[in-house]
Amino acid sequence: MAVLALAIVSLLLLLLVFWVWSRTRGLARRLDSLTRGQDDKDLSGVLDAHLEKVFAVSNEVDELTVRTAVAESTLRHSFQRIGLVRFNPFEDTGGNQSFALALLDANGDGLVLSSLHSRAGTRVYAKSVNGGRAETALSEEESEAVRQAMAGTGTRTTGAA
Repeated sequence: MAVLALAIVSLLLLLLVFWVWSRTRGLARRLDSLTRGQDDKDLSGVLDAHLEKVFAVSNEVDELTVRTAVAESTLRHSFQRIGLVRFNPFEDTGGNQSFALALLDANGDGLVLSSLHSRAGTRVYAKSVNGGRAETALSEEESEAVRQAMAGTGTRTTGAA
């Protein structure tokens, strides 16, 4: 009876050894698949290479954050709001050759360019704008161009064509 018990225990131990061996083989295959294509088949080397990539990406993100902040700061002072009004100020000229052009930044600071076209010539004027308000009196068309720029609307033509 003791021999039979030893045989059963030996068989169970042999099955346990086979099971542990197959699990170890499976884990070795998974480790090989993780390190496939690497020069050193060492998991530590693979993890080190991965960490280097993570640090490189982190540094690139930090650089992009700085560059984005600089770009955003710069863009706030670029012309972002534009309003254009074309009009005919004089009865003796045809078409809407005159215009008022408002060029403003995000804060509403900038200028209004006006061009008055007549048969005798063309005159160009520039007026400063701060916070959406002109420092000098504006014509109706210039005021409309500033209003369009502040509202973000497009172009308008007034008068007879």
